[in-house]
Amino acid sequence: MSDRREQPPATGPLFVRHEGEVPRERSACGFRDRLISREDADAEPVAWAHAVDIDGAKPHFHKRSTELYYVLEGEGCVILDGREEPVRKGSIVHIPPGVVHAAKGQMRVLVIGVPDIADDDYFPASDDAWDAES
Repeated sequence: MSDRREQPPATGPLFVRHEGEVPRERSACGFRDRLISREDADAEPVAWAHAVDIDGAKPHFHKRSTELYYVLEGEGCVILDGREEPVRKGSIVHIPPGVVHAAKGQMRVLVIGVPDIADDDYFPASDDAWDAES
């Protein structure tokens, strides 16, 4: 009797990407490196991933996507539905659809969007609360 188990077949795309070797662009939150993004949509990845240099992320929300922010470098704060939370290297933030969010400070953040981080799911929110806090 063998206790050997068979490895199941891969069920999704395989990616290996390197910072500096992926498309970089200006986004609403700062500059982002598209690690897994729209160019990979045909492969149907479970999530998209961008490394973002936060620079004045204005209040916005998403109707479809949940976002996870993991702070790689720097510190600052995120504003979630008007509540300011400090973040620093090693912090993680879970942002469900519908939550108005923004960020202040100088940070490099890994942003994971489930199912994606698509331009058609970005909705600006009022700057009133942001301006009152700044």
